[in-house]
Amino acid sequence: MNSKERELLDKLDKLVLESSGEDLKKIQEMDLETQLNGQSFYDEYLNSPTLVNQTIKQESNESKK
Repeated sequence: MNSKERELLDKLDKLVLESSGEDLKKIQEMDLETQLNGQSFYDEYLNSPTLVNQTIKQESNESKK
C-alpha cells in the first residue's frame, strides 16, 4: 500500500467515524455484503452511488494514474 492509498483509507476511516446513524447502517450493510462476496469494502465504497464521498473517489482515481 502506497502513501496515497493510506491517506485515502484514513479519510474513509474519518468519514465512518463522523457518519450519522443512518449512514452507518448503510455502511454496515455494505460491509456485510462485501465480506460475504469476498470483495474489498474500500473498492465497493468507491463504486457506491449512495455512499461515495466524491473527494475520496476523485483522489483515488488520480492516485491510479
